[in-house]
Amino acid sequence: MKEYLKLLQFVKPYKWLFVLAGICMGFSAIFDGVSLTMMVPLADKVLTNKKIIVPTKLPDFLSSFVDTINNMQPQVLLNYMLVTVLVLFFLKGVIGFFQSYIMSDIGQRVVRDIKADLYAKIQTLSLDYFTHKRGGELMSRITNDVRIVENAVSYGSTDLIYQSLQIVIFAVVIFFIYFKMALLSILFLPLISLPILKVGKVLRKLSKRSQEKIADTNSLLYETIMGVRVVKAFNMEDYEVGKFIKVNNDYYKLSMKTIKRTLLLNPCTEFLGCVAGVLVFFWGGKEVIAGRLSFGVFGLFLGSLLSLIRPFKKLSQVNALNQQAMAASERIHEVLEAVPSVRDFPQASILKDFKKSVQFKDIYFSYADNQILKGINLKVDYGQMVAIVGPSGSGKSTLVDLIPRFYDPQKGVILIDGVDIKNFQLKSLRHQIGIVNQETILFNDTIKANIAYGKPGASIEEIIAAAKKASAHDFIQNCPNGYDTVIGDRGVMISGGERQRIAIARALLKNPPILILDEATSQLDSTSERLVQAALDSLVEGRTTLTIAHRLSTVRNANRIVVLDKGEIVEEGTHAQLLEKNGLYQRLYQAQELQK
Repeated sequence: MKEYLKLLQFVKPYKWLFVLAGICMGFSAIFDGVSLTMMVPLADKVLTNKKIIVPTKLPDFLSSFVDTINNMQPQVLLNYMLVTVLVLFFLKGVIGFFQSYIMSDIGQRVVRDIKADLYAKIQTLSLDYFTHKRGGELMSRITNDVRIVENAVSYGSTDLIYQSLQIVIFAVVIFFIYFKMALLSILFLPLISLPILKVGKVLRKLSKRSQEKIADTNSLLYETIMGVRVVKAFNMEDYEVGKFIKVNNDYYKLSMKTIKRTLLLNPCTEFLGCVAGVLVFFWGGKEVIAGRLSFGVFGLFLGSLLSLIRPFKKLSQVNALNQQAMAASERIHEVLEAVPSVRDFPQASILKDFKKSVQFKDIYFSYADNQILKGINLKVDYGQMVAIVGPSGSGKSTLVDLIPRFYDPQKGVILIDGVDIKNFQLKSLRHQIGIVNQETILFNDTIKANIAYGKPGASIEEIIAAAKKASAHDFIQNCPNGYDTVIGDRGVMISGGERQRIAIARALLKNPPILILDEATSQLDSTSERLVQAALDSLVEGRTTLTIAHRLSTVRNANRIVVLDKGEIVEEGTHAQLLEKNGLYQRLYQAQELQK
């Protein structure tokens, strides 16, 4: 019940619409009951012209109403009934439309809200969250899991309320007509409910496993589509198809287990309902033969009893749907309730200006049990360009990722102008920092929008000026639509070097006081590299720049070069000083010179 109430929290903002739909369902269920009672005067007076006999003592107003019908001529009664039936079905149709429309509207609103909340939440989560979650799995939460919740809200809630009301109305009718016979019939209800409850528990477990398999499928699709060049380059198409077939087949097996158990509910509830109906038919038939019950009243009793079977069957399906939705709701809430490891402190202030230095003090950082940085102490003064070099895996990128607080160190502090960066609001901290990564990330949008990504209100003149500084203006002009050219998913329609220059233009336009260049020229050819390097040289003047470089020739003019090895600073100095030390830097530099 707790999990179901948690699921209904999604409906809370629209509770009054839900109440209105419930009222419509109440009237619709009453119309169903009234429509069924029409068989009593039809069978007893219109068709056989006999009196209506009810074995139960009726209230005075109902007894008077029955007497009036018993004294009416069959033809007159038939005329009244025809008009009444038309009015009833018209009203039921109108109310049914509004009920369905309102519940569908609530379902769509809930889907809209959950998707928006999930996406907004994902944007607030720290980078370490995404190292443990696959992209396809998160996509599955927003698409498949939300769809299941929508079904539970739109259709499951409708049937839960409507069918429950029908059970109440028809139960009142059979108890009102013949209490003893109704009591015998009701004894079968626990037997009908038992398989519903048993199967529901199993369905919830199966549903959660099915949703996990869907996430596996989405992740596999995402990875292979994004990595299609690698798949084809290594002739791994058959291998990937095999992996997909296995995951797809696992989902098929789980789906069939769910379908089998869901379908078993119908014959079980129908058979138990049939047993109850046969016993009632035998008992009621004897009462009709003995003249203690009219045929029309017995028909109403039997019809109401049989009408109870359909709501129970529907409720069994609702239970299955709700069990699946609760499993989906758990997965959705898992994301919504995730707490970012990197977040603003309650009293965080705004970093307005950067004037003095960036300082790392005794920094230790690890991913799980893998120690990446060990006791890093480094100070970068305002206006300096500090290059960070070292072998692959030495912790270079991790070190600079700590400045914009993509991660927080397990030990030590990072200071900007002597203040711990945790005391600054994240947005204001990152506003002071421009980043060009080794892996260039562009969006399926125009070149203009990609350059202006860090400064949405930038004018076209500012965008062009940034592109010129990044040596990107000439190739952009040659694109089909110039700056309005859409470059495709991840910039697939332009070359690697062109993507890198757009990324550099994006950082240039932001014009931040702190610049982080993580292999910023790694994708450029020698000509473009010289042009961009010249632009970067003018850009870093008067700014604080931390640059990670694999090509050591690009950092010879840095104010200081820091050499990392196995997470520790092993050397520090200028290019000339480090060459004289005959240490790691010299060996790395000489190895690159030999490769030329």
